[in-house]
Amino acid sequence: MTNRFQIHTTPLEDLNVLERKPIGDHRGFLERMHCNADLEELLNGSTIVQINRTLTQQRGTVRGMHFQQPPHCEKKIISCLRGEIFDVAVDLRPDSETYLQWHGVTLSESNHLTFFIPEGFAHGFQTLTDDCELLYLHTAFYHAESEAGLDATDPDLAIEWPLEFAQRSDRDNRLPKLDDGFNGIQL
Repeated sequence: MTNRFQIHTTPLEDLNVLERKPIGDHRGFLERMHCNADLEELLNGSTIVQINRTLTQQRGTVRGMHFQQPPHCEKKIISCLRGEIFDVAVDLRPDSETYLQWHGVTLSESNHLTFFIPEGFAHGFQTLTDDCELLYLHTAFYHAESEAGLDATDPDLAIEWPLEFAQRSDRDNRLPKLDDGFNGIQL
């Protein structure tokens, strides 16, 4: 079997960018979006249990920074199917050398990149075009009582968003800043 992904490391430990390798000809292409065998090392015994698709209509919209508390932490595999986004992950593991550091990557329908976000990270994104569709693969079921997040505008996170914010949800506008007693995620 041929591995259809090239794995690129990032400055944050365990956070990776996957480059999908489409096969194409004059008719178009076939692209593998996920394969447990190809991603076995990253998944480390986890399996995909839930797949979500989102549509964000307005350029400049920010969603995040979201995560699930233990014992419902999850790995996420995120791809942009239409449009272009700036996707961001923040390391929330207090024992990590990169605790509270962030890394962003541009995902688009044409660059064939996927963001692999491990447990212990917050996730968010900003749309760079209108009508962005994302595909999320999760290793844990959504658990409402474990849902949490941090304010994407927190100056202590200092995320460098590429555009002015066009809109955020009421929920995201109410997310706490780090100075509100956040102690990280103990895995």
